[in-house]
Amino acid sequence: MSALDTAREFWGEALPDWVAALAEACDRDSQNKVARRMERSASLVSSILRNRYQADTSLVEDLVRGHFMKATVACPVQGEIGLQVCRKWRGKARHFENVNSQTVTMYRACNRCPVHMGDDDAEA
Repeated sequence: MSALDTAREFWGEALPDWVAALAEACDRDSQNKVARRMERSASLVSSILRNRYQADTSLVEDLVRGHFMKATVACPVQGEIGLQVCRKWRGKARHFENVNSQTVTMYRACNRCPVHMGDDDAEA
């Protein structure tokens, strides 16, 4: 049974497009490779495909849309960037770190960005 068939079985008619894209990516490569690319565990991918993930799925949705659906956002500093890249910078912007000039610039930009405002990026 393919990952897409599994997702269809567990999600039914309510199968979101991003879950279908995740399943198709798993069918092309493997669940482990897809999870590694997203910097997440294979068990998380499995839970999403089987509609058993109890936590908020917005982070996973952003990662899937960025990595596999090529969704982008307009960053005021970097221009068009992948949604997953934006999510990563927003996660780093939760705490100030004077590591290098780019990190400081992105910290300031992300904390003023409307995409970041009101978003819970604790898991990013």
